Amino acid sequence: MNGIKIKGMGRCVPAHVVTNDDLSKIMDTNDAWISSRTGIRRRHHCETESHNSLCAAAARQALDKAGVAPEEIGACVVATVSPDTIVPSAACALQRELGLPNDIICFDLNAACTGFLFALHTMECLLNSSPRKYGLVVGAEVLSRMVDWNDRSTCILFGDGAGAAVVECRQDWPSISAVLGCHGDEHILRIAGPGTGEPSVIQMEGTRVFKFAVEAVPWCVDQVLARTGKTMDDVDFFVFHQANARIIDLVVRKYHIPPEKYYKNIAEYGNTSAASIPLVLSELEEAGTVGPGSRVLVVGFGGGLTWGGALVEFA
Repeated sequence: MNGIKIKGMGRCVPAHVVTNDDLSKIMDTNDAWISSRTGIRRRHHCETESHNSLCAAAARQALDKAGVAPEEIGACVVATVSPDTIVPSAACALQRELGLPNDIICFDLNAACTGFLFALHTMECLLNSSPRKYGLVVGAEVLSRMVDWNDRSTCILFGDGAGAAVVECRQDWPSISAVLGCHGDEHILRIAGPGTGEPSVIQMEGTRVFKFAVEAVPWCVDQVLARTGKTMDDVDFFVFHQANARIIDLVVRKYHIPPEKYYKNIAEYGNTSAASIPLVLSELEEAGTVGPGSRVLVVGFGGGLTWGGALVEFA
């Protein structure tokens, strides 16, 4: 199978910032309690922005960074659990907004916080059967619409944002070797839909999700390295889903990953679910930390339950 590499990244977050101190004015919490347990200090919430507008801004930036025209895109996949509309999909709205070709496949993918990884793997498969060699992958969420503001253990966690990647597929490139999985334990982390008669808000058993994550992330790292035949030293950078700073810290200590080879932005954005990983990748690319030739091991985990890892390179 032909492999994909990242050609360009983009991102967009809402202008409105909600600090821990802001939250302490509307609920029984404080900055010390939130930051010590999660690493989160701020998050961005939509006021005038929409899910579609975040996607479009991030995608335009990615296309510009990649030097790829909209008409060159062969497929568009948006990973999300919080689109503006169920139909049309966020991907179809993006096709219209950007002027992508009409003869391409566009759809949304729901794998929660692992969504961007699921979408990258899906895009690699799609481009192997497309006459065009470029694909657009977006991870975007507006989770501020889907939190229960009476549930202080959960509503403090989530932020809004979008990250986008333009990827290129070539015959002589290796596969991203994605390792993906799921376990349908809906009671640990769920958002009810119309068929349940329940409010569509995030419900999460935080302790059980934390336990799942600290087991799933190392498993993904080990499996990706085994599948690719690489060692930790072969990896230039590690990107982990930004759900909780303590989870990242545990993994970093387990593998003795030096500070210059991983990054956390959860303090600024909170948990942005499917947008989390591309937001990190975009910031790293903009800073020059990663670029052409960089090999990045990416790991995600989230609702479903879902998990995944991949070895992604920049072109």
